[in-house]
Formats: sequence, C-alpha cells, structure tokens
Amino acid sequence: MNDRTLAGTGATPRAGVGTVVWYRPDAELEEPPEDGVDEDEELGRFAEARSVAREELERERERTAERVGDEEAAVFDAHVQFLDDPQIEDGVEAAIEDGLPAEHAVERAFADPIEQFEGMEGRMSERADDLRDVRDRLVRLLTDGERTDLSTLPDGTVVLAERLTPSDTAQLDPERIAGFATATGERTSHAAIFARSLALPAVVGVGGELNEIGDGTTVVVDGDDGEVVVNPDSERRAATADGREADVRHDPVATEDGTEIDVAANVGRPAELDAAKSQGADGVGLFRTEFLFLDRDAPPIEDEQYEAITEALAAFPDGRVVVRTLDVGGDKQIPYLDQPEEENPFLGERGIRRSLGPDEDPFETQLRALLRAGAAEGGDLAVMFPLVATVGELDAALERVESVAADLADEGVEHAVPELGVMIETPGAVFAAEELAERVDFLSIGTNDLAQYVMAAARENGRVADLHDPLHPPVLRAIETSVEAAHANDAWIGMCGEMAGNPNLTEVLVGLGLDELSMSAVTIPDVKANVSKTTREAARALADRVLAAETKETVTELVEEP
Repeated sequence: MNDRTLAGTGATPRAGVGTVVWYRPDAELEEPPEDGVDEDEELGRFAEARSVAREELERERERTAERVGDEEAAVFDAHVQFLDDPQIEDGVEAAIEDGLPAEHAVERAFADPIEQFEGMEGRMSERADDLRDVRDRLVRLLTDGERTDLSTLPDGTVVLAERLTPSDTAQLDPERIAGFATATGERTSHAAIFARSLALPAVVGVGGELNEIGDGTTVVVDGDDGEVVVNPDSERRAATADGREADVRHDPVATEDGTEIDVAANVGRPAELDAAKSQGADGVGLFRTEFLFLDRDAPPIEDEQYEAITEALAAFPDGRVVVRTLDVGGDKQIPYLDQPEEENPFLGERGIRRSLGPDEDPFETQLRALLRAGAAEGGDLAVMFPLVATVGELDAALERVESVAADLADEGVEHAVPELGVMIETPGAVFAAEELAERVDFLSIGTNDLAQYVMAAARENGRVADLHDPLHPPVLRAIETSVEAAHANDAWIGMCGEMAGNPNLTEVLVGLGLDELSMSAVTIPDVKANVSKTTREAARALADRVLAAETKETVTELVEEP
C-alpha cells in the first residue's frame, strides 16, 4: 500500500509519524478434552483466576490514576464489577458443568454479552471492549499466558490494532509511542479518552482497510483530521514532525465580537501543571484534590495540602485555579476513610455529604490549607464544593468556611477567603441554582455526573451508556437553566469535563453562555481556536436550535453541521 490515506475518527488533536507495529493479542485456545473435566478443580481454577484478576485491576487502577487521571482510572472499577457479574459467573459455571475447562468456559460465558453490546448503537457498543478486556485477562491467567508489554515498544512506534482495550491503552508510553490507530472504536471510547489524557495522536474507527498496512510501514496518524496516511511523502512527514506548537495560544481568547472565554485545564496531579501551561491554559478550572488522599494510610496533613495548592497557584500567577474539595464516594474509594458498602454508591455518601458528615475532620483540615493558600502569592484561588443537592448543604459548607477563618484569625495565621462556588452535578442543584448562585461567586457544571443523574444512567453501567450523554436535550436544558441562574445573580459559570473539551461543541457552549471551559490539556489549543472563530450571535443561534431539539440525534446533527 503506497501513498494512501485512510479515513477514521480523530480522537485527539495531535499528529505523529512512525513505524507500524501491529498488536494482535487474540490467541486460539487448544481444543477442550473429549473426556470432560473435573468440575470442582475447574471451578477452583476460575475462582483463583478471578481473585488474581481483581488484584491486577486494583494495581492497574492505581497506576492509571497516577499516569492518566482518576476519572479515566475509574473504568477499572467497572471491570471489577464485570468479574462479579452474576450472569457471567452463572455462564462460566454452566459451561464447566458441560465439560469445558475454565478458560473455554470463560470464552463461552462472555461471548453472548459481548455480541449483545456489539449490536447496540453509540456508547453502548463500546462496552464490548470492556468485556473483552476482562475476558482476555481471565483467559491469560487460566492458561499462564504472557501479556504483551506495550510500554516497552521501540521509540517512534505507531501501534495498529483491531481494537485497544483500556488495559492496553493505559500501557502506552507517550515518550515512545508516535500514535495509534484502530479499526474499530469511536471518539467516546476508553481508548480515545485515554489518548486525549496522554496527548497521544490517535485515530479510531478506520475499518478493515487498516489490516492492509503491514508491520514496518511508515505512517502518519493525524488525530486532528482523522486520517492515517500510508507511506507519506517527505513534505508530509516533515510537517507532522514539526507538531502543532504554532497553534498553541498562551494569551486569553475571545469570540470575533469580543466575548472573552476562559479556557482552562483539568488537573489531577501537580505533575500535570506543566502540560497545562504548555498547551496554553489560562488557568486551572478543576484541580482534583483526591490524589493527595490516595495510596496512603492516613489523610494528608494541612501543610502538604497547602504546598500542593500553592504550587498550582504559582504555575498560573496571572490566572485562576479552581480547587474542588475532597470528592470521594461513588467510584472513588479510600479505605482509611471507612466508607460504607452501599447498594448504589452513586446515590449514597458522596462529595459534600461526606465532608459535612463522616469526613468533617479531613474537610476542616483541607479548608485550613485552602484559606491559607488564599493569602499566598500567585494566581487567584477559587474553591468549589462537589455534589451539592440542597441549599442547606451549601449553607452548612459556608458556615464551616466561616468557622475555619475565625479559628485561623484567632491563631494569628495569615489567610484569605477565596472565591467560593458550587458544582452543578445534580438535578437538585439545577432546580436550586438561583438560590445557590445568590450565595456564591460562581457555579461549575460537572457534565459527567450531571448527565448521569439527569438521565438516570450510571456512568460505568454499559447497559445504559447511550443515555449517559450530555447531548440529550434534558441535560442541555439543565445547563441552560444553570447558566441563566448564575448570570442573573452576578456569578460566573464554568464547565469541566469531557463535554467542555470536545472542540465540536465549543460553539454551542459559547452560545449557551458559559464563561469558562475546562478540559484535558491536549484539547485546549483547538477549543481556543474555535472560540476565536465564532461570534456570540452565531453561537447563540446554534444554542437556540439545539435547545429546541427533541432528541439527541437531532442535537448531534446540529452540532456537526459545517
């Protein structure tokens, strides 16, 4: 194949050139024995493999949280749930009773669920890759197979694969890998999300033509235009190698008619601050503090939290850093905080509920660090409370801030109360947005949880994944309601999450009236470019059409119009 361009879906606005290495993890199992198996022995092997798989997943979650981010690492919690899925467990046991060894039983038990998800549309179909990931892990353990180590591929490798699972993608080293392309997948797949977090050039959904490219071929992976260029000429190689640094804008941007929009970065660890600065972030729109509490036996002390926050402020001396107070519960478990086992943890003790209840001591320590940081040199500090659902919760949180400030004053400790805000993640917060905005300086929309609660569709439940989409009209109308409430009460309003970082949605978000958009650092240049290309009038007209739409499909067509 010479000088040919294959079209797919760009997953990240990056381009890379390198040498193809095909990743083909699937291996055929040997034929099962004709004389059957010892059922008890095979059930024991399956139980042991499942136990080891759970340990592996816990370790991979920790590593992924460190390298990629806590939000992305949560996918491995869903994999643990698949390990314990009664339907799959029953299927394995039935297959063993039919005389199959445990590895063949696993293959058979996963076959129907994978096929069911593959036959669905949108994000539902992507759950098949999660099931494959768990299946392949169990089969590898049962057959003593070796796992291909994608983290040790040669420098300048372009990985091609039929598909990449979350476990596969989490291994890729951005310092070595020039990019990847897959035959299947969509922009919302876990592989694509991981690629954006790792700033890896990636194109997904190329189709069967990808298989015609052989190992050792030079290709360009253009995640901006959604192209895989086979045997590119020297001019294309040079242009790709030059990268996209010219597109980075370090100055704030505004629409063509002068409406300024802050474009900030979501940051999960201090190590991500440099990447945010290099991509032109105006500040930090979401500084997750959970990293301070992970991989340890006790909560961090006040000074440790103060240093992490002031490091972020120093990185953006002319910008704003929005810190989210500790947000645990749901899919974020910290053992030493003694979190209860809940039948539905996403509807249980999460966010501000824990800070005002069982975690009140760590919350007070964190507030002390935050108020001290408010008086430190550097950027402007803002603090927001997660998962607020009632005005009473906000009032209680504000009282805690006042109490901590009084204590610091009595101790003679320098401090300042920063801007205070509320995350809009629940329908309760949307309906109470007017009252909330009266009490704080800003609101910040967390679209991942907002979509989950508005649409009653758990973020990690593949069976309802298509419902968990912010382009559903009820979610968009919730955003509009929140924006109007903020502006009516002289509060600014931002958005953090996957929706804010999708350049295809920049115009409609500007039209909805967002003052700040915060995202993974890699998409900042494209979002800034799109802000500068639109006018507030045109953006508002698009937003009006979108808000009038009755279905997600209509919304999708509107935002994809040229």
